[in-house]
Amino acid sequence: MAGNNGKEIRVAGTGRVLIAPVGTDGPATIATDWDKGKWTDLGYTTTDGIKFNKKDKIDPVDTWQSVSPARFIYSDRDLTVKFQLLQLNKANLAFFMGGGEVKAATVPATLDAQAEPELKEFTYDLANTPAPDERALGIEFTDGAAKYRFVVPRGQVTETEEIGLTRTGAVKLGVTFTALAKDDNAPLASFRIKELATSYV
Repeated sequence: MAGNNGKEIRVAGTGRVLIAPVGTDGPATIATDWDKGKWTDLGYTTTDGIKFNKKDKIDPVDTWQSVSPARFIYSDRDLTVKFQLLQLNKANLAFFMGGGEVKAATVPATLDAQAEPELKEFTYDLANTPAPDERALGIEFTDGAAKYRFVVPRGQVTETEEIGLTRTGAVKLGVTFTALAKDDNAPLASFRIKELATSYV
């Protein structure tokens, strides 16, 4: 039933961002947790949270007989997710940089023996030729008893923000993730929602 209902106002109080190999399905139900063997939680994000943007390009068909278009043709659809990661680790660095692997660095045995045992060295090499780095993306947020999940089965980072290294602020890895078609019959993205059933009566 339409009308004023404060219970249907949503505030994304807390949530998380996850990535997985391209084509990975999200949890079958809201009660099911994300498969930790496939999905990697990217950790803290900035207070700006997540920004979704769906943009359709619509071309009008103009006619001689009418000032208004006779119909519209959908020529393009872009779905993007934008956020800033705050944790600098192996998974986040490779995701931000466009793929590749963060490997344990080779350190001479004489130097390694002198190193602090709790500290390890790693190396990430940024390729000189870009290559596709497709992933699945999962977003989750809760508002009281209501829970929302959003899964993009195929997409990749298409834009990154500059990294600021300053004395007074945390390092931020800002990315824009763009959804790609999995196949002609698969959805570009899927929402799974758990809330009051009366919201959909």
